[in-house]
Formats: sequence, C-alpha cells, structure tokens
Amino acid sequence: MSKKLPKRSEDYSAWYNETVKRAGLAENSPVRGCMVIKPYGFAIWEKMQRALDDMFKATGHENAYFPLFVPKSFLEKEEEHAEGFAKECAVVTHYRLKADPDGQGLIVDPEAKLEEELIIRPTSETVIWNSYKNWIQSWRDLPVLINQWANVVRWEMRTRLFLRTAEFLWQEGHTAHATEQEAIEETEQMLGVYADFVENWMAVPVIQGLKSPAERFAGAVETYCIEALMQDGKALQAGTSHFLGQNFAKSFDVQFVNRENELTYPWATSWGVSTRMMGALVMAHSDDSGLVLPPKLAPIQVVVVPIYRQPEDLAKINEKVQPIVENLRSLGVSVKIDDDDKYKPGYKFAEYELKGVPIRLGIGMRDLENGTIEIARRDNLTKETLPIEGIEDKIVKLLDEIQDAIYNKALTFREDNTFVVDTWDEFKDQIEKGGFVMAHWDGSAETEDKIKKETKATIRCIPLNSMEMAGECVYSGNESAKRVVFARAY
Repeated sequence: MSKKLPKRSEDYSAWYNETVKRAGLAENSPVRGCMVIKPYGFAIWEKMQRALDDMFKATGHENAYFPLFVPKSFLEKEEEHAEGFAKECAVVTHYRLKADPDGQGLIVDPEAKLEEELIIRPTSETVIWNSYKNWIQSWRDLPVLINQWANVVRWEMRTRLFLRTAEFLWQEGHTAHATEQEAIEETEQMLGVYADFVENWMAVPVIQGLKSPAERFAGAVETYCIEALMQDGKALQAGTSHFLGQNFAKSFDVQFVNRENELTYPWATSWGVSTRMMGALVMAHSDDSGLVLPPKLAPIQVVVVPIYRQPEDLAKINEKVQPIVENLRSLGVSVKIDDDDKYKPGYKFAEYELKGVPIRLGIGMRDLENGTIEIARRDNLTKETLPIEGIEDKIVKLLDEIQDAIYNKALTFREDNTFVVDTWDEFKDQIEKGGFVMAHWDGSAETEDKIKKETKATIRCIPLNSMEMAGECVYSGNESAKRVVFARAY
C-alpha cells in the first residue's frame, strides 16, 4: 500500500498490471497464461453477469450448458471456422496417467490414447449446432435462443491479465432462425444490448460497426462489433455479434420444414463478451491512484470509515451511522463499515482509493458534535462536509452523478482523441500518437494488409449508420465509399 503505482504517462503497461494486482482483481496462476480471479475482481464480474443475464432474458434468451470438449471432427466440418481457430487449440490426446516405472512421479499412459482427439472449446458453435440437429425439425421449433456462461481456452502466446489469457470466462449466445432477416435482426439487436451495457453500466462510450472481411469471426458472413478507446490511445474490441448465415446449419446438416412445407436450413447467429471487459473497465477510467469504478459495477459503492481513538467513541459513531447504513441498503446501495482497528484511517483511505470505491464517508467525534459527515468522491478526488441528516438521498443522487461523470469524462477523452485525416503522412503521424483515426479505405484486403504491416494499425470497424461522403483512400488514392475507424489495438 505504501508503494505508489507506476504512472500511466511513464509506463502504461506496468501501471495496468500493478493496478489489477494491487487492487485485488486478479493474479497470475501457476499455469502460464492463465489467471486467478480474486474475490473483489469476481464480484465485479458477477455484477456484469447479472446485468447482462437480465438483458438477455428480457430479449427472450434462455441459458443452457454444453460440453467443454469438442471432437476434432466437429471443428473440421466448417472449413473457415477450423482454419481460424486451429493455431489456438488445446488438444486432449489421452485420458489417463500412471506411475512412472522409474519412480519419478506420473507419466501419460500410452495405452490410454483417445480414438479421436478432443479440443478444449475455443468457442462452441460446432458442439451446439450438433445438438441443434436434434432440436430443430419444423419452423415451429424456431427461433432457438440460447446463451451459455462458460470458460473457453485459446492458447495465446503473449498474455496479459483479463485482456488476453489462455483461459477466460465469457458468455456465448447461439441462435437459430427461420429466415435470413430474422437472424440479421437478432445479430443487430444483441450488438445493441452490448452497447447499452458497456455505455450505461461500464460507462465506456463505444462505436458500433462492422468488421472488415479480414477481421471477421472465422465462419461468419458478417461480424458486428463495439469498439472502445483506452486511455493510452489504443482500441479495445469490447464485444462482437456474428451473422453466421447458414454455414453451420449446412455443416451439421440441420434442416427444418418451413411454413411453405419446404425443407431448408435455418439461419444462425452467435455473439459474446468476456472477462476482457474487466480490462476495459480498468483502462478506460482508472488513474495513478488506482481503480475508478462506475457505481453500477462497484462491489462496494459506499464505505464508511469511523475516525476514533477510544472504543467508546467507536460505539457512539456506529450508533449514529448504523441507521444510515440500513437506510442506504434498503435503497439498494452496497455499503461497508470499516471499523477494523488493525489499520489507521489514512491507510484505509488509501486502500479504498486503490480499490475504486465510488464514495467514502469519514466521520469522527467532532463530526458527531457538529452533526456533519465528510463525503469523498473517488472519481474526481474531491471532498465536502455535509449535514448528516438526510445524507442518504444525497448519496443516492451522488452515485448517479458519479456514474454520469465517469461516462462523460471517457466520452470527452474519445472525442478529443478521434482524428479525421486525408493524407498518408497525416495518417502515419497520427497513428504513432494514438487515438481513433477516421480515414478513407478503398475496401480492398490488399490495402488493409499493407496499412497494417506499415503502421501496425487495423480497421477497428466500419461505423454503422455513417453519413460520411465518398472520398479517396488514404493509402491507395482509389475511390472509397466512406471513412472507417483505424487504430492500434489490444
């Protein structure tokens, strides 16, 4: 606690890693590339889950669970999907260990080789569509609207807590529809759900758009995405929603009789967000003192720190504070009273600042005499002393104010760091500085690849509903329909 965090301006990566660890969100595990999510971090993830799960169910989706293991032959059935994930797969080849004859511990039993290798799921389209073959025979069986909360494994070589790990937690929605239009509407609806959650719960502004063909999900016809800008000027993909066409239905021979009594294939979508959102939450809002959490996702929204010298003073403070705490909890506010005598108030103030608790209440004997209480805001590090009577209403309003202030600060940052460029020199200069770069692109994969190789910038998205006029590609000079969003990204 006494050691300060690295400064964002000096070493953003070190600042991020130290913030995640010292705020008690997560730590590295003995398994390379995997992480232990600690109770405080998991409490935030649970709040994310709860809010998203309610949104999914409000749009008609149901939760289910499918196997962790995917037969290799399933992955091979959709060629583009298989190629896209092949390099990231963890493969199970044996099902038993045995004692080493040399007495050196355990070895893989060569007699226990599987007839077919099993893939630890990198995603679940294949195993789910294999089940859908038994679920869907008629148009009356559609739509199928399923969501799964699960873990997946993608064998990353360069890992960072929450942002890129070999194993991560997520949800994945998988739906089947009678018509192409219904599936497209579902894909767009779920993108809207994600944008709603990220903006109104995480307080992170996003751009909704389409991925370029080169950046699409393996096996998708279209990939929709939401893109956010982090404080170091890099982009982060915060969620994706995929229109899969009939690709997986055809690969797994899922057919149904439609209203016209014709045998045809259903149309599919898949969509997901992961614990990567935890990384976005840290990088979008936090500062050199630690986490800054939006109240809607803070495990502790208000912490009360009594300031006292004698046990009898603490009893008097608690007698005054307890009704306030009970009233706040009845209003749905999560409150903690920290009267632990092992640490002094100054230590506690620093701890809750590091953990990003939105509001801290400090109260001592002089406050009791004056009928006041000190309120400290985490988002802007300001303090004020107010009358203690009726403080509950003030706190509830202040939590909403903090939620809005955090969002507006992030929005202002994005607006200040979004740049329109028209020449290649301008483009290269701005990409080095960071931010979202709005530039014309001629639509070709060749130009996209050359820009990526020369600048390490990728097309983050082709914005939806853009009114941008046609122009000339910033790289090739060829005709371009509209500007797209470029950035370096996580």
